[in-house]
Amino acid sequence: MVARPGPAEGGEETRRLDRWLWFARFFKTRALATRLCEGGRVRVNRVKTRKPSHALRPGDVLTFPQGRVIRVVRVIGLGERRGPVAEARAL
Repeated sequence: MVARPGPAEGGEETRRLDRWLWFARFFKTRALATRLCEGGRVRVNRVKTRKPSHALRPGDVLTFPQGRVIRVVRVIGLGERRGPVAEARAL
């Protein structure tokens, strides 16, 4: 596995996994997103993670359950806030 540079090293911006899931409106509250992450139910680029603070970058692929559906989502943008639905779709 190749280590990616952090935001200070490569100038690439990152966002916490739980915040991104909440920004993109997959979960109603950030606490629900955090609980899913801590339960080990989220995979980032096929690797299971238990850290809600996992740094997401554009291009990462997330796999997680939502109700009875398994979602597979590619991160396109990171977002600055939890905005309207149209803004969340762009993430």
